[in-house]
Amino acid sequence: MRGGMGNMQGMMKKMQKMQKEMEQAQATLNETEFTGSANDDLVTVKFTGDKTCREVRIKEDIVDPEDVEIIEDLVLLAVNDALGKIDEETEKTMGKYSKGLGIPGL
Repeated sequence: MRGGMGNMQGMMKKMQKMQKEMEQAQATLNETEFTGSANDDLVTVKFTGDKTCREVRIKEDIVDPEDVEIIEDLVLLAVNDALGKIDEETEKTMGKYSKGLGIPGL
């Protein structure tokens, strides 16, 4: 019986270590920047790993140069609004499965 308890404690320690490593990996990922582009970099976007859009760039070649900054800001707001709605719906739909599990990212 005693050996079973020792194995359980060892498993719990491994799980706690793994959870800490997962939290650290998620934090690193959240800070990492990712850049996407379209049509030979006419439009570029930068996101962080937590799906936050940080920057939208539109080359003046495809729009009126006086409108570029306004269009970039509007696209940035629209992208982040859509991603926020995705997160809200995901939480509503999937949250019931992961509540109380203490697993980061779920």
